[in-house]
Amino acid sequence: MESKRKIFGTDGVRGVANVHPMTVEMAMAIGQGVAAAFADRGRRHTVVIGKDTRLSGYMFENALVAGILSMGVDVHLVGPLPTPAIAFITRNMRSDAGIVISASHNPYTDNGIKLFGRDGYKLPDAKEARIEEYALGVLNGREDLPRPRADRIGKARRIDDAPGRYIVFLKNAFPADYLLEGMTLAVDCAHGATYRVAPAVFSELGADLVLRGVEPDGTNINHQVGALHPEGVQEMVRAGKADLGLAFDGDGDRLIMVDEKGEIVDGDHIMAICADHMLRQGELRQATVVGTVMSNLGLELCLRERGIDLLRTQVGDRYVVEAMRAGGYNLGGEQSGHVVFLDHNTTGDGILSALMVLKVMVTTGRSLHELKSIFTPVPQVLVNLPVAEKRPLEEAPTLQKAMSAQQARLGERGRLLVRYSGTEAKLRIMVEAEDEDLMRRAADELAEAARRDLGAG
Repeated sequence: MESKRKIFGTDGVRGVANVHPMTVEMAMAIGQGVAAAFADRGRRHTVVIGKDTRLSGYMFENALVAGILSMGVDVHLVGPLPTPAIAFITRNMRSDAGIVISASHNPYTDNGIKLFGRDGYKLPDAKEARIEEYALGVLNGREDLPRPRADRIGKARRIDDAPGRYIVFLKNAFPADYLLEGMTLAVDCAHGATYRVAPAVFSELGADLVLRGVEPDGTNINHQVGALHPEGVQEMVRAGKADLGLAFDGDGDRLIMVDEKGEIVDGDHIMAICADHMLRQGELRQATVVGTVMSNLGLELCLRERGIDLLRTQVGDRYVVEAMRAGGYNLGGEQSGHVVFLDHNTTGDGILSALMVLKVMVTTGRSLHELKSIFTPVPQVLVNLPVAEKRPLEEAPTLQKAMSAQQARLGERGRLLVRYSGTEAKLRIMVEAEDEDLMRRAADELAEAARRDLGAG
């Protein structure tokens, strides 16, 4: 089903604002499609809509609202809130669906539309396909689509206490007997969706804060700040302004931490720290962590030493969550900083992830740097090559031959991955090996093979 979809990708609809498919007309049609997919005549239905801080968010918010209301479904508007907050609020308010207007870590010129079901999980492919079919029908001028009478159109209202509900939810995930008093945190909100709630959560738990990226103007989201640019909080920690650093991305589902020495703590480290602690507490279901093909080989070796399995999926938190639900696992995530604690929320949640690591720190009395030393990542190199088109890699014989040869050279203590980006016209080549010279030679030879077959880079 997914391969036949025209506008929905692996994480909703995304693109440059005001350029197909991210147009006002498309947003209104998607709103009508969402309402039609969830509506029935037995009762009133509601859809929650939240957004990040992009300039185009106002435009798409109004278009979605108009489309949904025109189909006789009500809307609850919560304003700028993290993506995981919308998943939570959708469940908390017993709404039928949740919509997030965000392009995550992309620049402000992009935007996107993500959909959640009433259970807080991203919609399955089949339901997204139905919504897409309906939306494209609207855009193509179908006149046989059902519309309610004027007295049955929907109503919209703002939910002013939504941030407060989410803050209470997050604080309840932290041990009631502990506070963060005496700790100074450098918090970088990427001028994005966490700019209000993250400072509130950590300050209410007793921490002193040094803030960065909390002055959104519609165009500065993710610009040299946040999880993609953690060097800002690294500098704060190294300068003695803070004990630890927390960097979120624009929509708040991703976290990169900085320990007391100013070193990066990524998603793989967070999963290792929490998996080890949860296993000791008898909380790690089936002694398994779900990662992706991008998770470092060092994480796999670390978990294996502790009797924990690492189940790998393709890249994307959507696939991580699907595998977690199918297998009954409760911890998973990505190296990039999406970490999913399924006992608490249904999607990656940067603030929640930070609280889970801080919980391990306060309950064990160990520093983040000490906890981080649970494993040393195997050296990794990532090469991104622009491509004119994403031709099947099976049709690249030189590259296929190079991949086989290089994996044989790397052996069991090395790993390679060649794939296309899911959101950009790029070929990604990743190589890991304990021998850095061998690793870099492998990456160079793979890149050269890709250029020959695909005209990449």
